[in-house]
Amino acid sequence: MDFVEYPDREMLALVLADKLASQLGQHLRTSDAASLCVPGGTTPGPVLESLSATDLDWDRVTVCLGDERWVDGDHKRSNSRLLRRHLLKDKAKDAAYIDLYTGDAEPDDAVTTLNTRLQPIFPITVALLGMGNDMHTASLFPGADHLAAALAPDAPPVMAIRADGAEEPRITLTAPYLRNAINLHLLITGPEKREAFERAQKLDPQEAPIRAMMDNLTVHWAE
Repeated sequence: MDFVEYPDREMLALVLADKLASQLGQHLRTSDAASLCVPGGTTPGPVLESLSATDLDWDRVTVCLGDERWVDGDHKRSNSRLLRRHLLKDKAKDAAYIDLYTGDAEPDDAVTTLNTRLQPIFPITVALLGMGNDMHTASLFPGADHLAAALAPDAPPVMAIRADGAEEPRITLTAPYLRNAINLHLLITGPEKREAFERAQKLDPQEAPIRAMMDNLTVHWAE
């Protein structure tokens, strides 16, 4: 694991976006296609904004989210809504996008379809993760109903998951498919997130799901 500290969040966003683009571009020099998995929430917005303006063969890149709240894409809490606002525009508008929200009544109803739809993107070329103060990543929350199964080495690519820390039912990529990305990054900001990450290093993944990602992880942090 590598931990990279930046002087400020603006520098972090610029340097990290350049790193992600470089890794995607390098992969595309030897492969027909690449995949990019990104987190929801507001923290990655500046990184995604910078990335959207990058020169890249975006028509050979498939983008997906690491997780999604089970709400319509126009809902204010939709991760897809944020992704369209910050990444899937400008030069990145030509990227293919696999939406985790299918419109089914419950996320459980979409699992089989999504597992099939996502299969061609694995292993993920570049995965960017986020983390909450409770040490969850994607929708792998401490205490979630199917957390043990989602952390297991034989987990399917996606699972429906519910947790007290999540307002809505969620669909999430599982630990092995995130962890096995060719390039794996974590973006965190502020002292609380740094303290939580340091605490997670000493805990079991059941208590701190981000712990399951740490072996091949590059962490990017700014105050």
